Amino acid sequence: MSGANAVKEDRLWQRHVDRAKLGGTPKGGVNRQALSAEDAAARNLLAAWARARGFSIFTDAIGNLFVRREGTHPHEQPVMSGSHMDSQPTGGRFDGMYGVLAAFESLEALEDAGIKTKRPVMAVAWTNEEGSRFQPGAMGSAVFARRYELDEMLAQKDWKGVVLKDALAETLKAAPAPMRAGQPGFAVDAYVEVHIEQGPRLENEKKTIGVVTAIQGSRRYIVTIDGEEAHAGTTPRAARKDAYAAATRIAAAMYEATTDQDDTLRFTIGRVEVSPGSPNTVPGKSVFTIDMRHPDNDVLASYEARLHEIVQSKAAPCPAAIERVTNVPPTNFDTGVIGLVRDAATRLKLTNMDMPSGAGHDAMHIATLCPAGMIFVPCERGISHNEIENASPSDLAAGTRVLVEVLEKLANK
Repeated sequence: MSGANAVKEDRLWQRHVDRAKLGGTPKGGVNRQALSAEDAAARNLLAAWARARGFSIFTDAIGNLFVRREGTHPHEQPVMSGSHMDSQPTGGRFDGMYGVLAAFESLEALEDAGIKTKRPVMAVAWTNEEGSRFQPGAMGSAVFARRYELDEMLAQKDWKGVVLKDALAETLKAAPAPMRAGQPGFAVDAYVEVHIEQGPRLENEKKTIGVVTAIQGSRRYIVTIDGEEAHAGTTPRAARKDAYAAATRIAAAMYEATTDQDDTLRFTIGRVEVSPGSPNTVPGKSVFTIDMRHPDNDVLASYEARLHEIVQSKAAPCPAAIERVTNVPPTNFDTGVIGLVRDAATRLKLTNMDMPSGAGHDAMHIATLCPAGMIFVPCERGISHNEIENASPSDLAAGTRVLVEVLEKLANK
């Protein structure tokens, strides 16, 4: 039996059903933010499944969780696949979680088919990919790849002031696993991540498999405007330092400045905070986030300069500042891995197309360590980061069959 034929669609789907209960929302989505009680429950469930199959597990100092199926040459560098288990506050059941479950299903399929691999094959659940609770996102994979410093990330705080180091300690206490000593990171021979597309192209083109060639670059910012609190009923408009009014001027100018003719640039203001948040008090402070993406790093740098100009020109009479919190350059995946994905999809008679990823993924960091690639499957209407996010059991299984074929070839080279 081949690894692809050993993939069990019903088992994979049931795993998704079971996971969706951890942080499940009334609308059918999930709220399973990084290092929450729900995240700990997801870790415990994955660990239980791994132990039941005889796979070893361990974690590292940033909380990445690894599942290892041994190879015939255990000292060889492993081949790895995975994604993340954390979600947006109103997230879907498949974003990230599919990649973890597909990686684990690949280990099970190799085991069920009795296939021996030279190299160990590992599944990984990366910590805090979404960045919805702790900034920046894709944190676990970035620390693993030594792109972010461990101590700096452990010191990050969420929007309520909780320090990541403390939240991680609570999570690991609730979901214990053997700890790998030292700094996160070890040698990996190759990495392949499978994911729902999070866009409509595959569905529109009636293709089952996206052969991902690259990930566009992304930058995130926090804009802070400091005004002056005042009585809403007695303070004339001309005398106010209204932080929210300044924020709206800045935001409007930014939206106008980032509208490109070919609609390639992605610009999003996703979170806005106004304080003190009283109906009859002029806002004394406003903070908002920016997510900006483009395939060309030079284009991103040009637009970043324009954002700085807008903050300085539109904030008066309030002082304001813009801080870049992440800068992830575009990623081009390994041509050898791309070819293996394309060949496996074709061999399995699955319709496929080459495509870039508009969203960032953990693979962009691991690609700096080893040959890497990604596999996409369709999601209904391209909807993601939404509780109604959906994917079909057959498409999820198809992507996993491609994944296990690719992992087997990489692990036996």
